Amino acid sequence: MLTNFIDDNQPSIPIVVLAGKEALAFWLNDQSARVKNWVLATEFGANTGSTCLIASVSGNLQMVLAGTGEEDLSNLWMWSAIHNGLPGGNYRLDECLNAEEATQAALGWALAGYRFERYSNNALEKSEPILVWPEKCDCEHVTVTAQATFLVRDLINTPANDMGPKQLADCAQTLAKNYSAECSVIVGEDLLEANYPAIHTVGRASVNAPRLIDILWGIDSNPKVTLVGKGVCFDTGGLDLKQTSGMKLMKKDMGGAAHVLGLASMIMAAELPIRLRVLVPAVENSVSGNAMRPLDVITMRDGQTVEIGNTDAEGRLVLADALSAACEEDPQMLIDMATLTGAARVALGTDMPALFCNNDAFASDFEVHAKIQNDPIWRMPLWKPYKNMIEGKIADLNNAADGGYGGAITAALFLEAFVGRDVNWAHLDLMAWNTAPRPGRPEGGEAMSMRALFALLKERFV
Repeated sequence: MLTNFIDDNQPSIPIVVLAGKEALAFWLNDQSARVKNWVLATEFGANTGSTCLIASVSGNLQMVLAGTGEEDLSNLWMWSAIHNGLPGGNYRLDECLNAEEATQAALGWALAGYRFERYSNNALEKSEPILVWPEKCDCEHVTVTAQATFLVRDLINTPANDMGPKQLADCAQTLAKNYSAECSVIVGEDLLEANYPAIHTVGRASVNAPRLIDILWGIDSNPKVTLVGKGVCFDTGGLDLKQTSGMKLMKKDMGGAAHVLGLASMIMAAELPIRLRVLVPAVENSVSGNAMRPLDVITMRDGQTVEIGNTDAEGRLVLADALSAACEEDPQMLIDMATLTGAARVALGTDMPALFCNNDAFASDFEVHAKIQNDPIWRMPLWKPYKNMIEGKIADLNNAADGGYGGAITAALFLEAFVGRDVNWAHLDLMAWNTAPRPGRPEGGEAMSMRALFALLKERFV
């Protein structure tokens, strides 16, 4: 359960919500000279996310003014900022919010309370602001969404020495057990027998054996939805070794896996009427005598051959085997999530996941929910004329186009080559990391597009 909420049965301090300077001026007209003078002295302008603490005559905190400016009251990050402007104590909203606004306000409050302190011996004891659950709030949705977000953040933030392929599989098995789902794991040489050659090839150089995690949940007769997440627990680049700056954050290269596990937890908790499958190829891209080499050729699960243009383009290889396996049972919807290319970050920055999709209606619905949920994405093209850039010279395909131009697109086209023509497929190329702290979004691992995807699935299947 979330610890920064209480039911309305304890004393609490009111939060007065004011939408900008005009609302503030109107409110001040009915206040005492003491309150009015204090607010004016603090130069509080009711700007978005701002707060003003007002004490009683005895010196105790009497009320809080919270500014929303011209922002929509359903902007969860605004509520995170308000949370951050408060000392510890119990609070309640004096504003009458509709159900969506109340839910987003509570979610923003919840996400602002996240801390990753697993390794800190000097974590400061801090009294957190606690909110009375707002009226009309969907408390269960807030709890499930916050916990899924915390799961994603925790998995990504955990360093690779404690989050290798085995530990990632352990986390998946625990999640499956919590929701009475089936979870199987294929490890090491068994991947070859089970026909996952690319996953084995990418991960075989590590002392931590590669594996494929496979979760099944729900009734077989329900629509099939399959999630595939890139689980590269650390990426050195392989023999095409990364520079220090490029390798530093590579504990987050399993961010796609973290996302699909977080989304799966939301789906299972909400008991959506689907048959869910989650596939996570979990590997480390390491360097040793048996590491894959540039210009090696791999025969993939579906029989296509791939020439290795760059060993640092390993994520698309392990995803390709998993996507082939997913398409063998013709899912109604197939979604993969991956920290795949730097090119997507150059094009869209760190906050905006790139969406590639082979179905216009699917993509359009996704974009609508991304906007509603304040969980942005941006669609990029599966530009067919670039397919010649991933053609192999001695094999069917090359995993890395020469020159680097259109890198996010060519990576997506490579994945598309392993997706059935009639399968509704979406590929998300995301950062999974906040490069600087903001309200509700501390620096470190981050869930991106997960809330939008859940809203889309809920609309489609409920």
